Amino acid sequence: MHQWPEFAGKHVLVTGGTQGIGLATAQAFAENGAIVSITGTRASAADYTDDLSAFTYLQADFSRKDAATALARQLRPIDILVNNAGTARADEYSEEGFRAVIDVNLNAVMAMSLACHPILKERQGCVVNMGSLSSFLALREIPAYTASKAGLLGLTRALADKWAPDGIRVNMVAPGFIRTRMTEIQRTDADYEKRLLKSVPMRRWGEPEDVGQTVLFLASPRAGYITGQSIAIDGGLMLR
Repeated sequence: MHQWPEFAGKHVLVTGGTQGIGLATAQAFAENGAIVSITGTRASAADYTDDLSAFTYLQADFSRKDAATALARQLRPIDILVNNAGTARADEYSEEGFRAVIDVNLNAVMAMSLACHPILKERQGCVVNMGSLSSFLALREIPAYTASKAGLLGLTRALADKWAPDGIRVNMVAPGFIRTRMTEIQRTDADYEKRLLKSVPMRRWGEPEDVGQTVLFLASPRAGYITGQSIAIDGGLMLR
């Protein structure tokens, strides 16, 4: 029996759903009967390590300005849009690096949301954006990532307000320290990891599934009176 039977037959798009939090989210929807499409930058699903056979794979490089509109033309009608695709770079203190991250993490989210708006309005769907604790806290080494995720919080609120009359809910999740390939380097140094987790009251890493289940909640009718909100999935780090 599905934990979330309300997703049976629903059409979901998870951008950047090939690994980590995006993949866990896509899997959670699929396991509960949803028909899930995911995007990635590589030519095909076979180019990835994980088994993506449960999903419809669509190539999309959100660093390209036309990616969202091109993707929308390929999509079947969807009920739920999860804007998960994102990036960070080592050169974010350069103008080129800064612009590149903003384009993927913020501008592409707006473009994707606008492209899907007509069908989401028709189907009374919803949007869940993938923020970060950097939506609230500064990460000084990656200013573009920080700015983009802070901007995403504002965008989530603005779209929620604008689209509420259309029957579209827009919310955001903000993961903290989650056990993914992207954070593997932070877990290879035991002393560094120990210091890192001291800032987390629960004293452990979160799992991608923790984020995925929260996305499912926000996308479900159980959250039917929630819009314009953000949920930190951080083991209590924001309490510090």
